[in-house]
This record gives sequence, C-alpha cells and structure tokens, in this order.
Amino acid sequence: MNSTTPAIVTQSAVRRLPRLALILFCLAYVLPGFLGREPWKNADVSALGVMLEMASGNSSWWQPQVLGVAADVDGPLPYWLGAVFIRFLPFLNADSAARVPFALLLALTLVCTWYAVYHLARQKSAQPIAFAFGGEANPVDYARSLADAGLLALVACLGLAQMSHETTPDLARLAMVSALLMAAARLAHADDRHPWRSVLLWSVSALAMVLSGAPWVAMSLGAGLLLALLVMGSHPGRTLHPLLPSAAALLALAIGIGAFTGQMSWPALGLPAGFDDWRRWGRLLVWFTWPAWPLVLWTLWGWRRQLLSPHVALPLWTVLVSVVNSAINADFDRALLLALPAMAALAAFALPTLRRSVSALIDWFTLIFFTICALAIWVIWLAMQTGIPAKPAANVARLAPGFVPEFSLLLFLAGLLATVAWVWLVVWRVGRNRQAIWKSLVLPAAGATLCWLLLMSLWLPLLDFARSYGPVSRSIARLVPTGSCVLVDGLSQAQIAALQYQGGLQLVRSLEDVSLTARCRSMVVSPESQPTLDQRVQLTHWAFRASVSRLSDRKERLLVYRRVAN
Repeated sequence: MNSTTPAIVTQSAVRRLPRLALILFCLAYVLPGFLGREPWKNADVSALGVMLEMASGNSSWWQPQVLGVAADVDGPLPYWLGAVFIRFLPFLNADSAARVPFALLLALTLVCTWYAVYHLARQKSAQPIAFAFGGEANPVDYARSLADAGLLALVACLGLAQMSHETTPDLARLAMVSALLMAAARLAHADDRHPWRSVLLWSVSALAMVLSGAPWVAMSLGAGLLLALLVMGSHPGRTLHPLLPSAAALLALAIGIGAFTGQMSWPALGLPAGFDDWRRWGRLLVWFTWPAWPLVLWTLWGWRRQLLSPHVALPLWTVLVSVVNSAINADFDRALLLALPAMAALAAFALPTLRRSVSALIDWFTLIFFTICALAIWVIWLAMQTGIPAKPAANVARLAPGFVPEFSLLLFLAGLLATVAWVWLVVWRVGRNRQAIWKSLVLPAAGATLCWLLLMSLWLPLLDFARSYGPVSRSIARLVPTGSCVLVDGLSQAQIAALQYQGGLQLVRSLEDVSLTARCRSMVVSPESQPTLDQRVQLTHWAFRASVSRLSDRKERLLVYRRVAN
C-alpha cells in the first residue's frame, strides 16, 4: 500500500452496496423520461425529425438533413441509431422506438462510470494506508465501494436528468466520454489481463465520439489522456501499458476517418461576450454539477500530493477539457454534460478523506432539499387535480392556460411508490450501514431520482402540454386539407419535425421547385419570416387563415395560410 495516501479506510467501511438494489436504482433513474412522454422541444424533437427522414429514405445517412437542409447538430452516428431502431421496431411508435438505443446509451454511461472508478481505485496510488495491525480495506472491496459511490455521484448531478433522457447526440457523446475514461483507466494498468479489450474500447469510443459530432473533443481528450499515461509510465516504479502505442495509433486513425468523412468541421463557438454571460455560465457550473463539484474540490485538496497519479490526473483532464469546451461552446449547458462522469469519479475519491461532520452536513442538506422538492411536486399535483390549495392551482392555470388535468392511476402509483421508497431510504440511512464509505451519496442520488421520477409521473401530462409542439401541430393539422402538402417558410427544424410527426403533415419548403410547391393548398409561416415572404411566394395567391400559438407560450406562434389561386 502507498504510505503517502491520505485515505484511511477500514474493512468495515467498504461493505458492498447490494447489486439488486443498485440495479433497481439505476432502472428507476433510466426508464422514467424514456417511457410515455411526447417529444419535447427543441433538441429532442429536432433529432427525432432527422431520424424519421433517415428511416424513410429522405435523408443521406452521411449528411443528415431535414427537408433538404442540414441537421442543426452535427454527427451522423446518433441519428443512425434512432433511424435503425425506427425501421426494425415497426410495432412501436417512432419516438418510442428511437428512444430504445438512447436508453441503452444512458445505461452504458452508468456502467462505464462505475468501471472507470473501479479501475482507477485499483491503482496503488489510490489505495488506503496499511494499518500496523491490519484491518485496512481490502483493495478489491475498496475499489467496488468507490465505484458504487462514483455511480451514485453521477446520478445525483442535477444537470444530468433531462438531457440524458433525450434522443440527441449529446447523450451519445456523454456515453462515449465515459467509455473513453474507462478505457484510459484500464490502460493505466501495465498488468492489464485483457489488454486488447482496453484498446478496442478506446478506439471504438474515440471513433464514435468523432461520428457523434465531437471530433475536437475526442482529439484533445484522447491526446491528453494518452500523454498523461505516457508521463505516468515514465515514473520510477511504473511501466507503460504494452499496447499504449497501439491506442495512440488508433486514436489517430479515428481522427483520420473523421477528416475523410467530413466530420472535422469546427463547432459553433460562443465565448461569453460580457459579464452577464460569464455570470450565467458560472451559475450553470454551480447548479448543473451539484453535488459533485464540492466533493471534487475536496478531492483535489485531499490528494494534492498525488495530482499526477492516474486516479486524479485522468478524470481531472477529462473535466478540464469538458469545462473549457463548455465555456467556448454556444450550447454551453449541453457541452458541460460531458464533464459529469469524470466529476463523479473525482467526487468518489473525496469520500476516503471526508470528515464525519461534512458527511452529516451533506446528509441533512440533501434530506431537507429533496424532501421540500418532492413535497412541492405533490402539492402542485394535488392542486391540479382538486383545485386545493388554490394558489398553486391558479399558478398552473396562469402558466399553462388551456391545460386540463387528468388522473392516471398508473402515474399516481408510480409517484406514490417512489415517495414510499424515499421515506424508507431515509429511515434506512439513519439507522443502518452508517459506516459504508458510499453512505454520503445515497441520499443525494436517491433524492435526484425521486424528484425526476415524480416529475415524469405526476407532472408528465403538464410537461407534455407545456414542452411539446404536439398541441400546436394537431391544431394546425385540423386547419389544412387532409392529404394535401403544406408549404413551410421560416420554421425551425424542431417545428418542422413536430408538424411532420405529431401533426402528420406532408411538408415542402417554400424554396423548393415550383412544380412541388404548386401542389400545396396550405402554408405555415413563422412571423419572423413574414416581412420577406413575398420574395419567395406570390402572396396574392394566399389568404391568411389563422394564427396558432402554444397556449403555454403566446410569444411562439405560427401563421397558417390557405391557397386561393394557382
């Protein structure tokens, strides 16, 4: 054991989290959000629109398009997954079929994070100090306990919930970053029992990240991890992984494939322009990565003499690359998602050095915070169903005008079961297994899962109404002749996808060939494009019919025209 380690852990503290409980916990987090809801705006329904175009043969598989225009988000691989499952699962709704591979990607993220922490914790530099008379933690049990803690830390991150349940390239990138970190953790072992498995995982995850629209992240992250492994292997007492040169060659090959297939275009940069933008990004860092970031800082302080050790250096480099990518990316919240697996890994290594008073503070804060959140969700649900309390019911009516709540026994039972499980877990946490090293992250992870499950059960009809283009699409579908094509002008990719899928409309862009547009008897126009509409169509042939808006957002509306002359 390493005598300079700050970790002092007894064998009694590394008791194993029951596997069945861990699996059920992961299922409770993964499945809600993938089952039973409508596609939400904007990224979720936009990606679904691309997948539908691919599955129907209307889009190139190498250059994803919607009505002939390139997809908003680069990277064909995530769209391939959704399109393939739409084709091969025809007995499911298209949106349900497309979610299947993305649910598997979220599960893959959790699995890879667990194994990444496990392999990092098996490093000699990460092991706890050996006691003079024995009783220190067994290395394997210690690694498993920290891996459990890392998984719990990832699930506890507030920013993970929504984006990890969308059918977007962001989830594919998240899974590949976690797989790349796991591969690097395995490559840190010179005595790897299955070296080619590590290299294969490394190459597949790097190539998949390139094809998921993040080639520059793959290149900077992979090169930095390899450099860190090379520097660590040169230290006295350590040896290089025998296949490290092969990993470097395969990373270069993945980048080369990305360049050959046109995937190496620069991302949309959006460096914060002023103080307000930097402050907004800073606030995002605080809440999006909570509660991992305080534990990450504790890890960096507690292990400050071992910052170049694999269990600190590898996840730290991953965090730095992801955070910098978030700062210079126009969609900085989605870019920051990639930092969460590595932050969870670093957070896990705070636990061997965490003081009991800090652990108790985390427990009490988590208990109060998530209990209040769950109570608020239940009170507002009760107000929607009964009108009591009156003030929350009035707020719902004001924010979502036109919403008619319906009671669902299945959703109610799901929310009730989750709440009962939370109460039981709080009692269990107070009364049993108080010495387990992962105990401080049980309540944060369970609280995040509870609130997400309550939102996806009790509030699901309200969220579908407020966050979906479904009501707008179906309203427009009732205004246009059945079977006729609809001309669209100035609509976003998300709006087009919603009208095609949720409205069942056959759309044609206004800039298409005249022979195609002449068949259309109706037209849907964005108000922003209306002033220049006469440059693309003959307005004398069209009469305004209606303005359709989302009842929960009157500012977002679409204009419907009907043809009066050919």
